[in-house]
Amino acid sequence: MALRAAVLRHIRVPVQTLRLKTNPCAPSGSVRLMSSHDDHLTKEEVVDRVVSVVKSFPKVDPSRVTPEVHFQKDLGLDSLDNVEIVMALEEEFKLEIPDKEADKIDSCNLAIEYIHNHPLAS
Repeated sequence: MALRAAVLRHIRVPVQTLRLKTNPCAPSGSVRLMSSHDDHLTKEEVVDRVVSVVKSFPKVDPSRVTPEVHFQKDLGLDSLDNVEIVMALEEEFKLEIPDKEADKIDSCNLAIEYIHNHPLAS
């Protein structure tokens, strides 16, 4: 640490001031920042992928899976199966669903809504 501090005292690094270009139509001084996450999924893509994940679950009859199906009432799955499906959805969409939210996802419809509204789903 002492060596680092001693070196940093003797090194001079030129600092450049950055000027932001503003939109001439916008009020002066305002800058519009854009998200770099432009590849947000469409609802149809989310529906197709959620239904596919649920159909591929070993204890599920694929012919009974629809976007409106309830995991326990319609497919006869238990709470552990529900957790496994949510984990498979996390893996499929490369996101992490907090436990409090994951406990609420008990149907394809709720999974579709959650994932479609999640900004980092891919």
